[in-house]
Amino acid sequence: MAENSLPILVVEDDPSLREAIGDTLELAGRPYVAVDGGEAALKVLAEQAFSIVVSDVRMMPMDGITLLKEIRARLPHLPVVLMTAYAEVDKAVDAMRSGACDFLLKPFEPKALLAHINKYELPGTDNGAGVVAIDPASRELFAIAQRVAQTDATVLLTGESGVGKEVIARFIHRQSARRNGPFVAINCAAIPDSLLEATLFGYEKGAFTGAQQAQAGKFEQAQDGTLLLDEVTEMPMGLQAKLLRVLQEREVERVGGKKPVALNIRIVATSNRDMAEAVAKGVFREDLYYRLNVFPVAIPPLRERPLDIVPIARYFLVEHGGRFGRNGVSFGALAEQALVQHPWPGNVRELENVIQRALILSTGSEISVEHLRLAPAPAGVAAKVVTERPVLEADKRVDNMKDLEREHILRTLAEVDGSRKLAIERLGISERTLRYKLQQYRDEGFFED
Repeated sequence: MAENSLPILVVEDDPSLREAIGDTLELAGRPYVAVDGGEAALKVLAEQAFSIVVSDVRMMPMDGITLLKEIRARLPHLPVVLMTAYAEVDKAVDAMRSGACDFLLKPFEPKALLAHINKYELPGTDNGAGVVAIDPASRELFAIAQRVAQTDATVLLTGESGVGKEVIARFIHRQSARRNGPFVAINCAAIPDSLLEATLFGYEKGAFTGAQQAQAGKFEQAQDGTLLLDEVTEMPMGLQAKLLRVLQEREVERVGGKKPVALNIRIVATSNRDMAEAVAKGVFREDLYYRLNVFPVAIPPLRERPLDIVPIARYFLVEHGGRFGRNGVSFGALAEQALVQHPWPGNVRELENVIQRALILSTGSEISVEHLRLAPAPAGVAAKVVTERPVLEADKRVDNMKDLEREHILRTLAEVDGSRKLAIERLGISERTLRYKLQQYRDEGFFED
């Protein structure tokens, strides 16, 4: 995995071992937070995001297994690796059953610790690949993507246009055993129907007018790697039948060819349409739908993961600022607040366009609200992040991400008249996470039943 900006949480009550682990991580250039027990770990977990937890099993008063179960109840997406002595292997087995990713047997080499972290940690801000996952909904999404990446299962990514389906597809490829193979993408909506078959399956010399030499198709080009079928619901019905056969037989035959080519590829398909509805309308084959829908992953729209908005905007500001010769530009506080409040009907793609426009319009070192030129959301867009009746003080400035998360959760709860079922659907979090958050807000005096 590329360098991760989120810190690693180390939980170890032995000061010397805690220091040794810290030295290992520091030498590897990895940020970390080290605490001496379970209670301290739960406290810092409530205050900031981490990429992974590395915890000892034998601790007092809260042991590692109890800590693991608490983390699973509050942050089900967060990977946990436990450290245990040889005599405690039975506890390690119990830990795996309770949801631990893996365990390290003491004593272990520094490279073994780093290997476990690199294998299981979740992304934070991966500037080498454009991955930003700060919001709980995003971290849950990438946790699921990371799990399916370890298999060869076909993945179906769905979500509104512009949510970042290709980013997830590339993440799955990078986390898989096929990472050293090619990643080949084809947009089924962007290629004319008459050319799509030859583009996908390839062709032999003389197969049609203009075919002066043989050409491998996208399936063959993706051999030993991953093939992304982007917007697969736009594929014509006739070609869908041929695609189904390729997926069933795991072999492809070029146009005009007679010899099938065996395939060893991973298929990821995407759609911004309701595929079940497309099947019901007769524009997409039901059997192909079930062949692609082996492991479905629904990507929430940007407005449902508000903690990602400013970090993604900052990422684009650095990326495009460098390209435009505008290094060192930053957002003003009101501009960041406006970004969070916008409903983003065009999702991440719209946000990227806004940042590029702001860089062009601004002349100084700070992006202000007027440089953003945020367009009003069209009618029919899903509920906005901000309403006319906020739960908290309307003019209170959001000073940090924790305040923003609390404001968003409480506002969403108010919008659905206190229905926790509807709230978790909108927020994209588990019922346990919502229950934990509300208890935390009660304790802090922000929420009453």
